[in-house]
Amino acid sequence: MSLKLLGTNFLKLTNGFTKLLPTLISLLSYGFAFYFLSLVVKNIPINIAYAIWSGVGIILMTVISVFVFHNPINVPTVLGILFITLGVILVDLFGVSH
Repeated sequence: MSLKLLGTNFLKLTNGFTKLLPTLISLLSYGFAFYFLSLVVKNIPINIAYAIWSGVGIILMTVISVFVFHNPINVPTVLGILFITLGVILVDLFGVSH
């Protein structure tokens, strides 16, 4: 998960892929993140793995964007994140693979 977050944070710093070092860090981070996700889905159904990967990533990136990049957040955003979290929990607990 931390590689995905690293890639996303550096994605913001690439300035549209015009800055070489942040671009390389972002692309390498995403590459490794997807590689490790491919290892995870050997043992966990992909729908469960991706739901967790996406849901946790959204929550953590929101926290990082608020505290590191000082992006504003509002009530609809918080509600949306809560619904995503609830969806991830429902998929994990009651998904087809159970």
